[in-house]
Amino acid sequence: MGRGRAKAKQTKVARELKYRTHDTDLEALQRELSGRDGTNGDVRAEQDDPDEPDEDGADEGHRIARRR
Repeated sequence: MGRGRAKAKQTKVARELKYRTHDTDLEALQRELSGRDGTNGDVRAEQDDPDEPDEDGADEGHRIARRR
């Protein structure tokens, strides 16, 4: 099967992004980049919680017994 629909969708999205006029809120962007919005900006701290199990189910705390 071809990828006609997928390519057409990607082309449509690319055209929209290229030609759409943007009303960018430069003040909000400046606040976000400078960190004045009350957050510390550390995204990794939220993502890498050592107490939560990995998504793949692997538990790093247990060793696999070796067979002799």
